[in-house]
Amino acid sequence: MSAGNPTYALITPARNEEAFIEQTIQAVVNQTIRPTRWVIVSDGSTDGTDEIVSKHLSAHSWIRLVRLPTHSDRQFAAKVQAFNAGFATLERDAFDIVGNLDADITFEKDYFAYLLSKFTADERLGVAGTPFVEDGRTYDFRFTSIEHVSGACQMFRRQCFQDIGGYLPLEGGGIDWVAVTTARMKGWKTQTFDDRVCCHHRPMGTASTGKLKALLSQGKQDYYLGGRPLWQLFRAVYQMTRTPYVVGGALLLFGYARAAVAREPRPISRELVQFHRKEQLSRLRNFFASRQEAREPRTKFFAE
Repeated sequence: MSAGNPTYALITPARNEEAFIEQTIQAVVNQTIRPTRWVIVSDGSTDGTDEIVSKHLSAHSWIRLVRLPTHSDRQFAAKVQAFNAGFATLERDAFDIVGNLDADITFEKDYFAYLLSKFTADERLGVAGTPFVEDGRTYDFRFTSIEHVSGACQMFRRQCFQDIGGYLPLEGGGIDWVAVTTARMKGWKTQTFDDRVCCHHRPMGTASTGKLKALLSQGKQDYYLGGRPLWQLFRAVYQMTRTPYVVGGALLLFGYARAAVAREPRPISRELVQFHRKEQLSRLRNFFASRQEAREPRTKFFAE
């Protein structure tokens, strides 16, 4: 990467996004540092998505539209196929960073300039992003590691993306998580930087299902991606404090338990499962250690 002057390309898989994609286009066009290329892949859209994108092509030569055939499959693997179709068009383009950007995201004008500066400052940074805001709320980082980077907008150093072999097409989801976790397993740093946020205009995981079904599916996904049972219990309890209260956490736990009983096949390597479980155990230890430290001053006070 050229010191002090990184370049980036964006790829946006989009399927029937006419309600949101115009504002995403405006957010990218208004950036203080624009991408060298932005490939928007219309994955068989049947609404006005293609028309909305097309009207911007003449004014912005760095935006490219790729159309894929119409299909009824909305599995997560289809998103990877769309991304790969976009990435294939970038073979002759020079860029240092490649970003996977959802079609329903907005952000401030210096959003990408900010992220590029993080890659410039740390040559071991492989994946970067920011928290996303949904209905005015974002992650509570007491329970979510800053090492995870949301799939709403993931920025990869080009070498890192090559090292992990790109995205793994998992039909049940977890594509973004697998990419980021594999990057760490291979020695790259990954981080969510919370000095900026992006706004996500459709609740995560609900493009083709309702929120309750999405939570049930998430529980199943947590199992087949190798999550520890104890971790899942704490995650479910935390989810119970968020909408839909109680029910959401119960569904998350039930989805995990049902997948465990059925011995749902795990589509990732044993090496990645072991790495994931080691990270979860470390985070649990750190969480309880921090809570213990917080209690000690009060204990000493009352002891005196």
